[in-house]
Amino acid sequence: MAFNRGLLLPVMPLYARSFEVSFGLVGLVLAAQGLGKVIGDVPAGVMVRHWGHKNTMLLGGVCGVIGALGLIGSRNLGEVFLCQFLAGLGEACWNISRHAFIADMVQVEKRGRSIALLGGIGRMGSFAGPALGGMIAGAFGLRVPFVFYGLLGVVGVAAVLIWVPGGITRHENSEENVGLGDVLTNHFHILAKAGAGHLCAQMVRAGRNVIIPLFGAEVLGLEVTSLGWIISIASGVDMLMFYPAGVIMDRWGRKWAYVPSFLIQAVGMALMPLSSSFFSLLAVAILIGLGNGLGSGTMMTLGADLAPVRSRGEFIGVWRFIGDTGSTGGPLVIGGVADLFGLGVTPLVIAGVGVLGASMLGLLVPETLKAKRPIEKQS
Repeated sequence: MAFNRGLLLPVMPLYARSFEVSFGLVGLVLAAQGLGKVIGDVPAGVMVRHWGHKNTMLLGGVCGVIGALGLIGSRNLGEVFLCQFLAGLGEACWNISRHAFIADMVQVEKRGRSIALLGGIGRMGSFAGPALGGMIAGAFGLRVPFVFYGLLGVVGVAAVLIWVPGGITRHENSEENVGLGDVLTNHFHILAKAGAGHLCAQMVRAGRNVIIPLFGAEVLGLEVTSLGWIISIASGVDMLMFYPAGVIMDRWGRKWAYVPSFLIQAVGMALMPLSSSFFSLLAVAILIGLGNGLGSGTMMTLGADLAPVRSRGEFIGVWRFIGDTGSTGGPLVIGGVADLFGLGVTPLVIAGVGVLGASMLGLLVPETLKAKRPIEKQS
């Protein structure tokens, strides 16, 4: 599944643009998957409690495969939007079920490394996928990578069927489990403070996947194959940072990873308008990848730390809803700003969002490593 997401990174912005529409509509279509995730996050969190991790994960994988295969025959932008929306609903189920599974099974003092490893697996797909996606699209057309997505998605679903244990996780004193309304009421203040920073952080992360290929294609005139190599090389740097990020989180604290992560990404975004060639854009993309790699698993770990033990599914569903709102907003902001001011200004806006997110997370959110240890050990 991670490889599939990487496969489409250089393809989807150009595929949407091939329908000869404005940057704003391109941003809207690219945001459709994020919109599906936003709408599906909270229900998926509830489904984890009632259906279990495995069944929720299977549903997510199947929705993703159907959405990708639908893109092969899409005749207009509306159909592309619907396929992306369905894939987003599936991704919500997939992401939340695996997030809750690790949060349930791993102790807090090892959680940073475990979730960073999960993020690292995703980065491996982002490293290998874009180059292949760009080459396939360049050689056979922009629709052919969706065929590969469908085939690999079937393999992912089969892996869940074979290896993910079934059943529903029950905590001690499960009669004390609280519902979604109680989670929102009892944890509103921390969700508001941490969630605001989380939203900005995810907006930057989603924005880099849109602005790099669009800037390279529209401003620098690079081909899709070149864009695939840029994204893959930057993703390789990103991938190498996942284990150091986990060690930093478990040894010194979560803040020592996520605050520098989003500041470095902001600097990279601010430097992008100075790019004038393949190699200069590659250098900027590598810097952004370095920052993103340092934040590998940080928002998932923070969400797992903050989640109450006996209502983890619901809390993580709300947490992912906030972050996915940022992911959805990233392409929309890029499309709107690009239409109004041009692609040269857009990276500066995303850089400002990154600085804002790092500031809120650093100043308003307490360090959760030391604060959470005694609570979870008692639980």
